Amino acid sequence: MSHQGSAGNVLAALCSFFIPGLGQLLQGRLLRAIIMFVLAAALWVVLLGWIIHLWSILDAALFRPPG
Repeated sequence: MSHQGSAGNVLAALCSFFIPGLGQLLQGRLLRAIIMFVLAAALWVVLLGWIIHLWSILDAALFRPPG
């Protein structure tokens, strides 16, 4: 996955659309993936999980690897 807007980021964003944190996991960001998944699951209990869900999608789509 080379840069923002790459096919890899689009795939990661689509994965995060279905399961929050899955896109981050595909990008190799395990800690961020766990945080997104746990926060979304916890907040869906009070119907606010959509906030984390959207954040997860945008974070995966806009990710730029360092360097």
